[in-house]
Order: sequence, then structure tokens, then C-alpha cells
Amino acid sequence: MDYAATILSKLPGLPKRDNGVRRLVDTLSSYLSDEQLKTITAAYEFGADAHEGQTRKTGKPYITHPVAVAQELAEMHLDAQAITAAILHDTVEDTEASLEDITEKFGSEVALLVDGVSKLDQIQFRSRAEAQAESFRKMMMAMIEDIRVILVKLADRLHNMQTLGAMPAVKKKRIARETLDIYAPIANRLGINRLKIQLEDLGFKHLYPFRYRVLETALKKSKGSQRQIVKKISEEFSAALTEEGLVGEVIGREKHLYSIYRKMAEKKRLLSDVVDVYGFRIVVEDVNTCYQALGLVHGLYKPMPGRFKDYIAIPRVNGYQSLHTTLFGPKGLPLEVQIRTREMDRVAESGVASHWIYKADEKSDAKPQRRARDWLSKLDELQQSVSSEEFLESVKVDLFPDKIYVFTPKGDIMPLPKGATTVDFAYAVHTDVGNRCIAAKINRGLVPLRTQLQNSQTVEVITTRGAKPNPNWLTFVRTAKARTAIRQHMKNMRSSESTDLGKRLLDRSLKDLGSSLRKVGKVRMAAALEELGLNNTAELFEQVGLGERLAPLTARFLAELGEDNDSDETAASLVIAGTEGMVVSYAKCCYPIPGDDVMGYLTSGRGVVIHRNQCGNLSNFRKQPEKWISVSWENDIEREFTVAIQIDTRNKPGVLAEVAATIGDCGSNIEQVEVLGRHEDCSMLSFTLLVKDRVHLAKIMRNVKKMKNVIRVSRECA
Repeated sequence: MDYAATILSKLPGLPKRDNGVRRLVDTLSSYLSDEQLKTITAAYEFGADAHEGQTRKTGKPYITHPVAVAQELAEMHLDAQAITAAILHDTVEDTEASLEDITEKFGSEVALLVDGVSKLDQIQFRSRAEAQAESFRKMMMAMIEDIRVILVKLADRLHNMQTLGAMPAVKKKRIARETLDIYAPIANRLGINRLKIQLEDLGFKHLYPFRYRVLETALKKSKGSQRQIVKKISEEFSAALTEEGLVGEVIGREKHLYSIYRKMAEKKRLLSDVVDVYGFRIVVEDVNTCYQALGLVHGLYKPMPGRFKDYIAIPRVNGYQSLHTTLFGPKGLPLEVQIRTREMDRVAESGVASHWIYKADEKSDAKPQRRARDWLSKLDELQQSVSSEEFLESVKVDLFPDKIYVFTPKGDIMPLPKGATTVDFAYAVHTDVGNRCIAAKINRGLVPLRTQLQNSQTVEVITTRGAKPNPNWLTFVRTAKARTAIRQHMKNMRSSESTDLGKRLLDRSLKDLGSSLRKVGKVRMAAALEELGLNNTAELFEQVGLGERLAPLTARFLAELGEDNDSDETAASLVIAGTEGMVVSYAKCCYPIPGDDVMGYLTSGRGVVIHRNQCGNLSNFRKQPEKWISVSWENDIEREFTVAIQIDTRNKPGVLAEVAATIGDCGSNIEQVEVLGRHEDCSMLSFTLLVKDRVHLAKIMRNVKKMKNVIRVSRECA
């Protein structure tokens, strides 16, 4: 403390421009060395000189902002480099100081941190959505490089929120929304509770000022009686601990406004129902005492069934540990109690930051730091393969964690978001396991892959060589890792399929012109690729396969035939085997099946869509005959196709079950049943079935038509 006072006394003109630096140095002197204090005060002098003459919207000197940011980090006991970077974080962007100046005076590590914070706000974008997504990606990447960058950014955002009152209303709302959507969840994901609570309450205050004032006023009215109840129960808990010879501190805690508002909104509850929940925190010396204290509070008040959570044995994904229980208090009032050790309490408030100054100490328990690193390394993988918007959408799942914990067959704990399925679990184990999974077991019983997981289940994944992800999985998976892996596999598969299809279409079109890919030759192909701005033939084939270039026109171009050439042009014919996957699809308006007369229509980006010749939608395509492709079915196709039939039945009990049984007896699965209309005597039913071909469908329709309660059977078509 004496040294801190000495340093402060030497700062030139300090009485005139204290700006919060006295309090900062006082806080820092409790855990940093004299040499480090000297560097930080030198950074303050440098920053104060650089920002000389600049003021905030509030009218205060600009230097008060970086000092306030540094103070917030000092409360979390961050290291000297982070504090120095916090003081200097706006100098490069807002003053004439350069990164070279900072490197020369304070070292490359500080300069890198300052650069990381500055870069987050320096990019220009074409659209607001793109700007938000790309800024978010940049922020995540900065975290991956050095997590202290985001800690400085969070503290920077907190002070900006504390002084947001001076901003115009529109800007206030935008910044408040961004704070609630991105910054508060990041603070939560990193376990920094003290920052999260402040960011949420300030975001709420500026986004919904009227709602905030109403809640604040109502809470102030109820605080008098609340205080008495909290004091009485706290004294009861303290007395019980002392009687058992346990050392612990009991803290009655008030719920913060945003959590009350969110609970009211989500659970559609009245303010009185939410406010009358009293919270207590019991902080003890060690883990054993936590469980003893739990027994004590359960002895004093009856616990609510199903409301006990042990986050000590199974910590939350951000490293948070505590015992949670809810009790029936006096007059039935619910009491929420958290029991934890002092170390756990420190982690609960500061998360990864709580371990920062111990990063060199191998003996320290840095689980939150390690968990954050694991999460960030997964983000690094994710950001390399998706767009900014996809990245933002994926990571938001992780930023709003409502977690469940399941077990592997070996007993390892696997945290997943609520609503996660067995496929999410498979991808959480390893991408290859997810890609090759074909079935799953929960507690040793086989379940469908879309089954949602519950807490404490044991999950086993069954894989097989050669299995591939199913695109339908995207409709139910919850985790970013699963979605990204499935999409990536689909992109690769689509690219491969479209290349093969494009090559076939182009070769057939060339043959219709009396040429072929072989006859075009390498020299002409190279010249054509250069003219089209493509790198290789695979790109050309892919574009043709996806319908982005039309095969007949591309063939004429390669064969060097002009538009007015008189040679007969016939559309390229395509034999479909039914297994082309994503670049040959079957129209849902007419449901073509093998045996139908069909035609293909080239759609840009989706490849070929097969329609029945009788399809009513074909009239829309007649304006673009160049996009039609002559198609025919291959013999003996080994797969099932979807088809829709309409059945008019008499209104008799059990008729639907009878029809379904008849269809099942014909070897067909029913995918969907819909009642199209119901009259006094009859009903119109629509069945979506899986059939092999027209012969199979005819057999089904014949057998259904024979039923005594069936009036008419017809095949649906647009």
C-alpha cells in the first residue's frame, strides 16, 4: 500500500486528473508486484496524454473510460498485461498513438491484446446482418487467440452500458439488444457471473425502460418485508451451522431484475409469484462441509421434490460448481439455496478469469479455464467451414446453455444442450462416430436416432463402416458440431454427385450434336474453361449438374457451334437409377414413380427435378424449354418412392384402420395420413405411401378398391 501511495504521488498533475486511477492502483496493489504497478501507472500516463482534450458523451475526460475498464478487470484479479491493455485499448483507434509505440514501451504481448480489441470494430460490411455476424465471428476468433481480449471487451462493454444514458434513444436500443444477445451470454458461457448480471440488467434497462421502471418500483415496495424474512432465515441457517461446529457464511441474495423479467415472460407468471422466491448462498470451507450443510438445511425446512441439483459432482459446462436445492420456507414460501466452497464461489463470480493469474501454476485447479479452451478450440474448427451467419446461428446454441448431462458406456460425463438427440451425442464423441452412426441405445435399450436425451441416461452409439449422415438429421439435431458436420458432408456429397451428373448430361448433349467430351479434346476444353472463368473441368461439370449452366447450350459452346447453326438439337436424355441423391430429386407436386412417363426440369442450384408428364405444374415450365431434359427410368430400380393417393370412404367406425391394414398387407409403409374433408356420409382421406413402382401402386389401389366401405381410389397429382 505504501508503494502504491508513493507511485501515485509521483504521477504528474494527478490531483487534477485522478480519473479513478487511485482506486485502480489501490486494488492492483493487493495482488501485483511493485514493478508491475510501475508499468501500469506508466500506461495510465501514456493513455492520459494520448487522450488529452478528448471527452465522453457524458462530458467526463475520455481517460475515465479505459481506467474504469481496467478497474473491472482488476476486481477479477487479471494479470498486469491485461490491465495495461485495458488502459490502452482505445489509444490506437482514437489517438495518434501507434501499435509500434505500445510495443516499444509496453511489450509485444500488450500490443497484441490492444490490437485484438481494436480490430473487433474496424470492418465494413454490405449489410447489417452480415456486420453483426462477422463482428461476432471476429470476437470469437479473438477469444481463441487470447481469451483476455474478450475479457477486456466485456469490461469495455460494461462501462459503455453504465454510461449509455448519454446516447440517442435508437442507438441505446441497438447497443442494449446486442448486449443481451451476445455479450451477456458470452460472459455467462465463460462463467463470469458478476459481469453477466450487470450486463443483463443494464441491457434490460435500456431496451425496455418502462418495463424496467415498473419492476424496479414494485421490487422496492416489497423489499422492506423481504429484508426481514431474509434476515430471519439467514440467522436460522447461521445458528444451525454454528451448532454443528461448521464454519460458513450465509448470504441472503436478491434476484436481479432481468432474471425476474425473464422468468415472468417464459413461465407466464405474475410478478408476485416470482418476487416471493428468496435466495440464499452458503459458502463453506470444503466439499465435505457442502454436503453436511445440505443435510442441515433439509433438516430445517422440507425440500421440494425434484428441485435438487448437484453441480459439484457434475459441474456445468462453464466450470460452475454448487449444490442447488429449493425448500418450503415459512408459510410455504420457496427458498432457493446454493451451497459451495470459497473457491467455487470465486469461480462462480469470475469464471475463467478467476484462474488467470494462476495460469503458470500447474497445481491450480483450472477446470473453467480448460473448459473454455476446449469450447474455443471447437469454435475454431467450426468457423473454418461455415459462413458468418451460420457461425452466429450455431454458436448461439452454445451461448444459451440449458444443459443436460449424460454418460458414455464407460461412465464419462458428456454435457449437451437440452433437447439434444442421440445423433448430437454421437457427434460430441467424435465426428467420425456421428458420420457412421446407424442406431443408438439408451440405458441398453434400442431407440430411434431422433430420441431426445434426458439427464443421467447412459447412451451408446452403434456404427457401421460405410454408413453416411442422413440429411434429415438436420431437422432434429441441436448442437453446432452435429449441424456443421452433416452440412459439410452434404456439401461434399452434393459436389461429387453434381459433378458426375453434369459430366453425363454434357456428354449426352455433345453426342446429340455429333461430338463427345473425348472429341472436344484438351486444347478446346482448356480454352473454353479460360473463357468461362473456370479453373478445371470438375467446376464446369458441377455447374451443369446443378443446373447453373444448361447442358445443351454448354455443349454447343464446346463444339463451337453458333446460335444460328441448323443442326438438329435434341434435349440430352438421362437414364435415372433412382439413387442419384441430392442432385436428382422427385417433385412433391406429382410424386413420379418408376413406370410413369416423366420429364426432367433443370433448376439452378438444385440439379434435376423429375415430374410426371401429366403434372399440372408443367405449364409453368413451358416458357423455358431449354431447361427440359428427356429422362427415362432404369430397369429393376432397388429403392422405394413416395406417392400420394386419395381414398373416399363411407363414414363407418374403424374404416381408417381397415384401409391402413390393407395397404400394409400389400408391402407398403404409410408415411402420412390426412383427412381432406368429411361429409355426412363419406370422408376424403389422403395417404402418402412408399412404393417400388407403378405395378406395386396398382396392386395397392386394386386391393383397397375391393373393400366394402371404400367408394373411390385415385392417385393425386397437381
